Amino acid sequence: MSGLLTRIWIEVRWPVLWFCLGLASIMALLTRLLPKVLGNIHEMFSKMPMVKPLLTAMLGVDPGDKVSTELSQAFLWVHPTVLTLLWAHAVMYCTRVPAGEVDRGTADFLLCLPVTRAQIYLAETFGGIASGFMILLTGFVGHRLGSIQSPHDMALSAGDSLRVLLNLGCVSTAVGSLACLISACSDRRGKAIGVVFAILLASFLLNFLAQFQDWAKSISWLSVMEYYRPAIIIQTHQLPWKDLAVLAGISFVCWTAGLLVFKQRSICTV
Repeated sequence: MSGLLTRIWIEVRWPVLWFCLGLASIMALLTRLLPKVLGNIHEMFSKMPMVKPLLTAMLGVDPGDKVSTELSQAFLWVHPTVLTLLWAHAVMYCTRVPAGEVDRGTADFLLCLPVTRAQIYLAETFGGIASGFMILLTGFVGHRLGSIQSPHDMALSAGDSLRVLLNLGCVSTAVGSLACLISACSDRRGKAIGVVFAILLASFLLNFLAQFQDWAKSISWLSVMEYYRPAIIIQTHQLPWKDLAVLAGISFVCWTAGLLVFKQRSICTV
């Protein structure tokens, strides 16, 4: 098992480092700029009416005619750049095995090692959780550093930040678990990545359409963004236990299904 973890460390340490630095920098920058930029967004609401429904879809609550300080801080955690970085890591990492190994022609070598497929899957899972935690932690540090010079009424408390971070971590875990399942069913990494991103794009689109269409609202529970509402967490100062439970259930089902498929399917690079 230690050999598998060493192999994972050698292969992903540099991409994970860049993800960490990128998220920390973006979080620090957005923490400083967003409250100021969004303070005048009511002018954009009048000029571009479509902006408000889009913002409502991302935040999960109606911002009203003017975005408050709390909602501006919540927008930080649903910013497309932040989500893209986290989900790019989840998809990149979780499609390595077995789809990436088959694609590179190295699956035979990996499966010939004196370890079971379950051990390989567990080692990959541990590496994914550890690297994801490191990226989230550096993002949190960047956010707190960006809050140091912010006015007191614009700074988000550490408790609220950690609650949102936990919810975001659960969302990323669910995305990663889905990527594990798609990868276990695929022979080409590019195909696996494309399927996962198509599902995520459909999830975003459904979340947006739910603001206008009743049929979309009735099935909005299918969108992963339905279970990630940082604005509500910041306003209530409480963890959304129901949403966390749903995300945990999705992660467990997808992860278990991926393990079963990986253990039973035939894998050959010839």
